Amino acid sequence: MLVGERMTRPVLSVSPDMPIQDALAQMRKENVSRYPVINKKGKLVGIVSEDDLLHASPSDVTSLSVWEINYLVSKITVERVMSTEVITVTEETPLEEAARIMADHRVGGLPVMRGKSVVGMITQTDLFRLFLEMLGARESGLRVTVLVKEAPGMLQCLTKAIDQVGGNIIALGTFAGESTEDREVTLKVNQIDAQGLRKALEPCVLEIKDLREIHI
Repeated sequence: MLVGERMTRPVLSVSPDMPIQDALAQMRKENVSRYPVINKKGKLVGIVSEDDLLHASPSDVTSLSVWEINYLVSKITVERVMSTEVITVTEETPLEEAARIMADHRVGGLPVMRGKSVVGMITQTDLFRLFLEMLGARESGLRVTVLVKEAPGMLQCLTKAIDQVGGNIIALGTFAGESTEDREVTLKVNQIDAQGLRKALEPCVLEIKDLREIHI
């Protein structure tokens, strides 16, 4: 799956000359936590987060009154507080690559470029929604986590075992195990009871770590 399939659009943005108080009000109204900053020529010139706006203040304010501080803050523009070193991705970037970039650089969202134009944003929220889908979090069924050997054919063993007893796999995710020799697999399954699922999986796994029924 690629960024272009999951990015947020249309693009919500601010201009570099917008007062930070206006940008913050717009951010809260549109329920977002960051904006690409786009100038009058349509060029991406920065990115600004809610924290950038909240932490903005005039320098050396110790001797100023609250009215003077508020006046000075009202004159600060987005350009003063935005980050100019913007990490971007394209619509063709794999989602897992975008997630890795966000985690490695500790950022919550990336502008999505098509040539020189910003066409969307991919954010943590977009990735959380995908994670919910991958694990079938909005569907009822049996949720089971198993530990299997890190070896060819293990997923086939699991899926075949479930199929043979009439189970239906809603979702499946694989994760790092306890060592390099094993792997955790989490499945959401319906059309089978817990006892039948446990009995079907036991020959394929090292351990059934968790098995519970989820009602949505």
